[in-house]
Amino acid sequence: MEQLIAKIKHYLSFAGLIVLPAKKQNIIDEFHKLYYDSYLIGGTWTSNKFLGVATQKCPLDLFVYQEILYETKPDLIIEAGTANGGGALYLASICDLMGHGEVLTIDITDLGNLPVHKRISYLFGSSTSEEIIKKVEERIQGKNRVMVILDSDHSKNHVLQELRLYHRYVTSGCYLIVEDTNVNSHPVRPEHGPGPAEALSEFFDENSDFIVDREREKAYLTFNPGGYLRKK
Repeated sequence: MEQLIAKIKHYLSFAGLIVLPAKKQNIIDEFHKLYYDSYLIGGTWTSNKFLGVATQKCPLDLFVYQEILYETKPDLIIEAGTANGGGALYLASICDLMGHGEVLTIDITDLGNLPVHKRISYLFGSSTSEEIIKKVEERIQGKNRVMVILDSDHSKNHVLQELRLYHRYVTSGCYLIVEDTNVNSHPVRPEHGPGPAEALSEFFDENSDFIVDREREKAYLTFNPGGYLRKK
């Protein structure tokens, strides 16, 4: 049987249907850079909209989000980084379909014309300020299942501060998602400097409550490599 499997793999490889891990990762990274950087000339992810509202996210990640929401059914989703509100609207719409959950989204600036939805609440201020943290803690009272998405300032120090503040709100079995771990040459935007990926590395040195769920990267292209964290 082992010989048969080896022969099958050999023929599939010869036909180009099996790619060695190193080569496969190189293909993924090169396409990732092509897709990401093409926003400069063709829009791609920066022109993505949900129900007419800009999301600026990878559609493959959004598909993963709905899988996570359905599987974990959080009572509250805390989103740091509202921007135009497309992400919050998408999350709230999935909650609508499930008949469960609400979104609390935070941004330092109100860009105006944000989507109105019965499941969305907005907070304006720094996600790491004492005032905002106090309001977040008021909102999580009585919530049994809480999920957090970090998508605000992508500098390492800010993300690390958010991780230290918000990880405690995530409930067992739910997710803490750190977005845009792909910057600073992971594999895009080498000019960015230390960002979410570096913050995560330091966070894991001091916290063992989460595991990286690589199964959420099954579509290969993700803007959040290593950023899907499930609380033990």
